[in-house]
Amino acid sequence: MKCAHRRKVLPLFVGILVLLLGWRVGCATCRSMADLAVQGAYGVADADGRAIDSCNIDQPLVPASVLKIATVLSALRILGPEYRFRTEFYTDTDGNLYIKGLGDPTLMSEEIVRIVDQLRQRGLGRVRNLFIDTSAFSLAMQVPGRENSDNPYDAPVGPLSVNFNSVPLRKDAAGRIESGEPLTPTLPIMRQLGQGRPPGQDRVNICAQGGDPDARMAQYAGELFSALLRQAGVPVAALGGVRAVPGQGMQLLYAHHSTKTLREISHSLLHYSSNFMANLVFLTCGAKQFGYPATWNKAQQAVHRELVQQLGKPAASTIVQEEGAGLSRRNRVTVRAMLQLLAAFRPHADLLKKEHGTALKTGTLTGVYNYAGYLPDGKAFVILLNQQANSRAAVLERLKRQYAAAPLR
Repeated sequence: MKCAHRRKVLPLFVGILVLLLGWRVGCATCRSMADLAVQGAYGVADADGRAIDSCNIDQPLVPASVLKIATVLSALRILGPEYRFRTEFYTDTDGNLYIKGLGDPTLMSEEIVRIVDQLRQRGLGRVRNLFIDTSAFSLAMQVPGRENSDNPYDAPVGPLSVNFNSVPLRKDAAGRIESGEPLTPTLPIMRQLGQGRPPGQDRVNICAQGGDPDARMAQYAGELFSALLRQAGVPVAALGGVRAVPGQGMQLLYAHHSTKTLREISHSLLHYSSNFMANLVFLTCGAKQFGYPATWNKAQQAVHRELVQQLGKPAASTIVQEEGAGLSRRNRVTVRAMLQLLAAFRPHADLLKKEHGTALKTGTLTGVYNYAGYLPDGKAFVILLNQQANSRAAVLERLKRQYAAAPLR
């Protein structure tokens, strides 16, 4: 009887010992980074997303722009890597032109020159009124977390957005204002936004002086299309402002598809950490799954549903995503979820920027300094620091010294 009792107690004792040792190892691991990670978490995983080292792996933290990895992964599945954004051009019997935007983030001046050429080839000879149709989006608010600054990365988003909704300016010492880039004509909005600014060359978002974002976007798009049409010999009598395409008596003159595919756009989105592109992609995912008009709620549901498919419900439920760029401080992720996300994202790892052999995405807000990506040997890693000191590079170097030389299993 005593021997039988000892046989029952021994496995229990061993299990408790293993549990305690595992806890001590985890704490020791956290202590090894205590000088660098005061408030944060990190993890390193194998090819299947299983953590081989971690600290605070299940602590929800603000992700900042590393959340763009979730946006891109979801979009590549929902929309497809070959997806091309669409913009529609309608005419009526009165000679009016309607431009209906559907969220293309690549409508730069160079692209619009090509569009104008297509419109001319299809017989557009003159325009009485140029109208902007914004009905494809119904946003109760602009980007959650977006700040009211002059910076281009705080530009608003809308269904018809040109030149990233930022304006290139050049102002000389005499106060003369002109376009700051060759392909973009000097527009009235440039003179408007340039007032009060010092001489020099700058790029500011269209809401630099406040105002209604939707009205500013329609103004900028209307002025740019109108100027480039005139340059091509197609006179435009007037800008008509915002008006939806009427239900009857309209001809679809041209449907433009973006020159770049979603995969190509995603490469730029991640390399330059474009908040503007990320949120237009995010909103388009919602419209694809639940129909237009695009809304934040539809986008949140579509991306969450896709992450459940990719990561499973437990991991996806720890990713809180209000928008697609990582601007909102209400976004949350855990290291565990990010490691599983990187395991699913591995076929697209080449979309990430490489720095010293490490493929990574940065995430930065005031008091938020994050990294996520793949070590030189391929192991996935995540560093989430929500603290005042930006020590993420030092944490990464320690992880590289410890793990990058070991083979990926």
